[in-house]
Amino acid sequence: MANVAFLGLGVMGYPMAGHLQSAGHSVTVYNRTTAKADAWVAEHGGSMATTPAEAAQGVDFVMACVGNDDDLRGVCLGDTGAFAGMSKGAIFVDHTTVSAKVTSELYAASAELGLSFVDAPISGGQAGAENGVLSIMCGGDQTAYDAAESIMAAYSRICRRIGDSGAGQKTKMCNQIAIAGLVQGLSEALHFAEKAGLDGAAVVEVISQGAAGSWQMSNRYTTMLDDHFEHGFAVDWMRKDLGICLEAADETGASLPVTALVDQFYKDVQKMGGGRWDTSSLFKRLQKLG
Repeated sequence: MANVAFLGLGVMGYPMAGHLQSAGHSVTVYNRTTAKADAWVAEHGGSMATTPAEAAQGVDFVMACVGNDDDLRGVCLGDTGAFAGMSKGAIFVDHTTVSAKVTSELYAASAELGLSFVDAPISGGQAGAENGVLSIMCGGDQTAYDAAESIMAAYSRICRRIGDSGAGQKTKMCNQIAIAGLVQGLSEALHFAEKAGLDGAAVVEVISQGAAGSWQMSNRYTTMLDDHFEHGFAVDWMRKDLGICLEAADETGASLPVTALVDQFYKDVQKMGGGRWDTSSLFKRLQKLG
């Protein structure tokens, strides 16, 4: 068992930190809103800190799941950042979906301090975090990954090192690129079924068992047909992720025409007031268009 700090108690981080405590690790949590940290300690035990540096003192691993590049820099750097409190040899594991640029920056900064940095973005949504069955794609030094893998096992179904630093974030980009097309395709299929006078649920029952089947189809068709989108992975966050993908595509020379198009569709959803709706709300956009 290890001494672990967990930074960021959002819809993903809160249950992930809980799984670590339940697995027997000694967990100290930090959250920008202290009320959330107080609630976590009341529910799970462990302890809380008022700064990332305080949370990181004397621990073997610091796990983070925050919002974006700037949030990650904020919890890592500066006098109150985690790097300032970590001891040499400690490992920072970043579960945030961020750019490869900030990952490279923080990997280098940690190395100068005698620390290790593993980029380990996650997939599986809120349900995956709550049930401890996330998919984790990692980049970083092999020795650091090997040490952190057993810690991440508390909330993962699969955890793999893809390559050197940044490889985890680039793999997460692949994940989001694939999801964007899948959700648009599912939305169009259900929209067509509706316009053709078909029973959408019956259609999915059949086609989900064939080549069209996907996680999105199995887990989102019911709520889509019920016009329920106040859950899941927010459109605002998806646009942040797709922006990272499109920026990286420009840098690498990759062509992502469908991703660029779906990103604009999500912009339409935001204009409809759906920034916090689940990504499956692309279906609602099609319904509005008629």
